[in-house]
Amino acid sequence: MSLRVIGAGLGRTGTTSLKQALEILLSTPCYHMFELFGHPEHIPAWHAAARGEMPDWHALLDGYAAAVDWPVCAYWPELAAAFPDALILHSVREPEAWWDSADQTIFPNLRNPPPDDPPFFRGWHAMGLDMMKARFHPDLGDREGCIEAARRHDAHVQATAPPERLLTWRAGDGWEPICRALDLPVPDQPFPHRNTRKEFRARAAAARGE
Repeated sequence: MSLRVIGAGLGRTGTTSLKQALEILLSTPCYHMFELFGHPEHIPAWHAAARGEMPDWHALLDGYAAAVDWPVCAYWPELAAAFPDALILHSVREPEAWWDSADQTIFPNLRNPPPDDPPFFRGWHAMGLDMMKARFHPDLGDREGCIEAARRHDAHVQATAPPERLLTWRAGDGWEPICRALDLPVPDQPFPHRNTRKEFRARAAAARGE
């Protein structure tokens, strides 16, 4: 199987909703950070990528028709080259609102991991920090620095993704732009709305066995 969609948008830009939407549209799993909970064996491959050692993308993402969220978005150029027919789906959000969300969900887990975290989370934490340092921003407590990094990321996608492959999408855009880009019918159901801050915290606590 080959990827049909590569998500270039940062986590907390509607990527969990996109995951579910793409699974509905493509009837196949969509890769997302949450997939690592079920595939901890993938963490070393992503950690190697953070060190500049790119994996066999086709082998790593075998069985998936789409991929969104971190760590995928950090390596979207490499993935776009490996899957030249895939749509590059760039989910965007106002940087200040994005920061407020990331600072209350993803980043606290990376900045201050509990000392008694299970082995999976220790490996995830080390991979995530090295990925952020290599591909985003080294200090996840630096509000202005992270907002500027988000702006740079978005600008880089817009400037370098082939226009004929790029779809820029906001959460409020719903099904239509994605379906049009993939030449698929619009489902007769509301667009998913998943992973609010409350849901994120509950999911993280459940994964830790809390």
